[in-house]
This record gives sequence, structure tokens and C-alpha cells, in this order.
Amino acid sequence: MRQAIKSDSMTSTVMTPIGTTARRGPPRIRSAGATLLVAAIAVALVWANLPSLDYDGLWSWVLTVQLGPWAAHLDLRTWVNSGLMTLFFLVVGLEARQEFDLGDLRERRRLALPVLAGAAGMVIPVSIYLIVNHGGAGAVGWGIAMSTDTALALGAFSLIAAHAPERIRTFVLTVFVVDDLVALIVIALAYSEHIAVPGMAVAVVAYAGLLAGRRLPHRLRGWSFALGTVLTWAGLLSAGVDPVVAGLAAGLATTAYTPSRTELQEATRLVRLFREQPSAKLAAVATRGLAGALSANSRMRHTLHAATSYGIVPLFALANAGIVIDGDSLRQALRSPITIGVVLAYVVGKPAAVVLTSWLAERLSGGSLRPPVGWGAVLESGTIAGIGFTVSLLIANLAFTGDALDQAKIGILAAAAGAALLSFAVYRVIETLPEGVRARALLGTAGRLVDLAEPVDDNRDHIQGPPTAAVTVVEYGDFECPWTAMVGPTAQELLIANTDVRYVWRHLPLPDVHPYAQTAAEAAEAAGDQGAFWPMHTLLLDRQDRLTPDDLTGYAEQLGLDLDQFRDDLARHRHEARVQRDIDSADRSGVAGTPTFFVNGRRHDGPQDLTTLNRVIDEARAQATVVNR
Repeated sequence: MRQAIKSDSMTSTVMTPIGTTARRGPPRIRSAGATLLVAAIAVALVWANLPSLDYDGLWSWVLTVQLGPWAAHLDLRTWVNSGLMTLFFLVVGLEARQEFDLGDLRERRRLALPVLAGAAGMVIPVSIYLIVNHGGAGAVGWGIAMSTDTALALGAFSLIAAHAPERIRTFVLTVFVVDDLVALIVIALAYSEHIAVPGMAVAVVAYAGLLAGRRLPHRLRGWSFALGTVLTWAGLLSAGVDPVVAGLAAGLATTAYTPSRTELQEATRLVRLFREQPSAKLAAVATRGLAGALSANSRMRHTLHAATSYGIVPLFALANAGIVIDGDSLRQALRSPITIGVVLAYVVGKPAAVVLTSWLAERLSGGSLRPPVGWGAVLESGTIAGIGFTVSLLIANLAFTGDALDQAKIGILAAAAGAALLSFAVYRVIETLPEGVRARALLGTAGRLVDLAEPVDDNRDHIQGPPTAAVTVVEYGDFECPWTAMVGPTAQELLIANTDVRYVWRHLPLPDVHPYAQTAAEAAEAAGDQGAFWPMHTLLLDRQDRLTPDDLTGYAEQLGLDLDQFRDDLARHRHEARVQRDIDSADRSGVAGTPTFFVNGRRHDGPQDLTTLNRVIDEARAQATVVNR
């Protein structure tokens, strides 16, 4: 048996192999970012309650940025809220667009329910807030009750439900993006006293230029995107509109896709040219080629995700969460319609809106708009959506001043804490349910999209495991790829750990980087003709640094094969067409590199250690059990 993951320490440091698509922010970044955010809130509260440190004095300091005749005179808090937070909303837009292009939401019908839930998740909480504040001065702050804090809520979700199925996060993220988009439009329209038409015209033209810039040559797209985003931001600012919406709009305009084989081969060619004749010019060309093989969406998410999670969002909390809390302020908050309205809107209104909308949509559509998750997960999504912070504080700062602002902030913090505790309670109750009931509560019965273009063929594919297995794992691999040997678990490891799993190997030789991979794949097929595919498969992966024709013949002799037939098969390339069929199926399935795994037809994106794959297999098994009942 080949041991792919040799120690716990190695497992903890395994990274996603080159060529796979890491679609989502790493859970470690999300949970660590949430921890930093909570720490920043605590520091801000302590800071604000120590008068000698002058909390408001620092954040009120005006910083001027001037470029020729244009200048922006903003205090530090506004630079954080309207400047740096634009990058945070850019990441939110990028993640949403990635789900639209590559995730479950690429089937647009699946977008309808999260959008409806997100819309209701604003209307119902706002209605609750307005009922509590009817006729009072606090009614102007109705926009505070609208939006979920994407960063804090997703971070809290990662901590509370660390092992929850990834599809729940997809559903949650879509609901949140609807919240953020509409809330930012509300900021732009309802909380802007006067909109200057020239500035708005600049923003519209700049955003149109940003969209058009996607057709420019690759070397110019980055500059075009940056310039279009900055000008859109500046135009909105000069128009009197909070400019953070520019980030979300730019992110949603940035498409995501997996690299094509042609682009990857061209990148390899450029790197080889540099290796043969290292020079500054060829280094620049190779760098552009490597970057150009990936989507701008993927590159920017990789660049900005950690910066926004670890830096910008905690800094935003530090600049805005400082409230003077004493007995008098707490007594005022407990009696304040503003505080009460915010807490009820988030802790009661958000869950009620998400659950009620999902139920009504399924009933009224006859089941065609079924939640992509179970009803327990829908409830969990609603409770976690009750964590409002970022946009809520932005709107609070626009709507209120003085004591009213402090009461709104206390309500926002109390609602976030209450929603987090409620989410924790809901998830723990779901965890205590019997296994079958728990699977149905989390996963539901809705079918999942299939990424694998060519279904497994019992008569053609190389399969280990029972034919009636609940879970099928397909691996596209390259016998000369070190990631395939080092990171991907073997069929033996998967089958030992899971008796109801079948494992399928498909060839994806990458001859531009692995010169012997194609011949090794054909050698495995030649051995398969003599009933020895799997023994040869194991030998090739264990000895991938020795794959010359003489080495392959030696392995055939070691396995007791008919050497004349084996050599003749290789010389005539008798199995080239068989290998090419696997390559074609990989291209149709969007496979860019090796190893790539599909679990019950769904591409697995992320870490590929045995522990992670077993967790994915457990989820697929549970889903199969629920759907087949």
C-alpha cells in the first residue's frame, strides 16, 4: 500500500495542488478573520471607555489626498469606511461571481431562492424595526436593520459549524450578497442628501469602461480594471454617494473560469524559454503568461482575501465599534426603540424571513424552487444571517449622531452576539439528531449539479470497489506528477477507509511538463490488457522518477507480463486512443491539472489529504442516502 500522507504534520501543511481551482476562501482564514474582528471590537470598546486615550479624536483626524486639481478631505474613519472597505466588498463580489460562474449558481434557476430569501431577509427585519420605531425619531435608521455582515457571519459560521457541508455556505453567501448589494444601493440612494449629477456621470462612464476593459489584451486589463474601479469610486464620492458600492460592482463584473489546456501549455512554453535563456525580458513574459492562465477573479481573491480578513475588516471594527458604555448608556439602550428595533429585526426577523420565504417558495412553485439544503440548514442560515455589523454601522453613522448613534451601535453589537448564540444552539440541536435525520436536516433532498462530463462506464473505466457503492471517486491523474503521488490518496487507502466506495482512475498526462507521462499511461493500459492495470498503476506512481521505456519494460517483466506483446503495444501506440478519451473527458469536465477528484460527479476543490477526502465522501454518502430514500 502506498502511503500518500505520511504524518499528521504533513497533512496540516498540504496545499492545494497546482492546477486545481480553490474556489472559496480557506476556512482557516475565515475563522481567524472572525477572531481578529471580535478582538478588534473588544479593543475598540475598551479604548472608547478610557477617556485619556481620546478614541474619537484619532479617528476624526482629517487626511487629505490630492491628485492634481482633485482632492479628497476625509477623516480617518471615513477613509476606512468608504475607502478601505471598498476592497472588502470587492472580495464579496468576486466570491459571488465565482459561485455564479463555477459553483452551483451557474444553473441560474438555483439563484432564485437565495435571492428571494435575501430580499425577504431585508424587508421583514426593516418592517419589524419600523413597527418598533413608528412615529419616532429612530425611524430614519431603518436601513440599519437590512444587511448581514458577510465577513463576521461567514467567520462565525466557520467556527460554529466547522464541519457543515460546503453547500450551506454557498446558500448563505448568496443570501448575504443580495443583502449587501441592496443595502449598498440603499446607502447610495436613501442616505445621500444630494446626488451631484456630474460625479454620478463620471462613475457610470468609468464603470462602463471597466466592463469594456475586459476585451483589452491581458497586459492592459489589470491597469484598466484598477483605473476603472478608482474612477468609479471617485465619481461616487464626488456625487455625494458612499462609494463602497464600487467594490461590489467591480467584483461582480469579474468573471471566473478554470484555466484551459492551451493556456497552461503556453505558460509552460514561456517558462521553458526563460529556463533556456534567463533574461529580464523573458522573465516578464513568463510571469505574464503564468498570470494570464488564471482568471482575474482567482488572482484577486488570492491576493485580497487574507488582507481584507486580517487587516481591513478588523480595522473597520476598531474605527467604528467604540462606544462609551456605562450604567446610564445601558439603561437608555434598554428603553430605546432604536436598540430594541435593531435586536428584534436581526435576531427574530432574519431567521423568520429566510425560513418563511424558503417554505413559501417551495409550496407555491410545486417543489421546483426547493432549497439546495435541508430545513435545518435553512434555519441555520437564517440565524447566522442575523449577524449584522459592517453595513449596519455604515448606515448608523449616516443616519444618527450622538446618543442615538450609540444606541444603534449597542443594538448592532447585541444583535450580533444574540444571533451567534442562537446559531450555535440551532447547530448543536441538529448535531444531536439521529444520523439519518441529521443528514436530511442539513442536506435536504434536492439534487446536485454534476461536474463530471462523462459518467463512469463499468465496461471501460478502471474501477476498484463494489459496483453498488454509494460513493464513486474519480481521479484524473498523471503518473509522472509528484502531486498525484504525494497528495492524492491511493485507491487502496480510500477503499480500506470506506467499504462502500468505488475508486476510478482516469488518465490525464501532461506531456508539456512530464515527458514520460503519456508513455506511462499507455504502459498502464498495455498492462491492463493482460489483467495487471492496478499492479502497474501502483508501480508507476511509486517509481515516477524512473519511467523510461526500459524502466517500463522492467516493470512489465517484474509483473510477469508477456514482454513481446507489451513492447509491441507501446511501439504501435495501441492504447493511445484509449488514453485520449480520458483526456477529452477531462477537458469537457473543466479539469486543468492533476490530481483532480470528482466525488459522485462533483469536482472536489480544496485540500486533497485523506482526512479531507474522507469528510467529503461522508457528505456524499449522506446525500446519496437521503436522496434515495
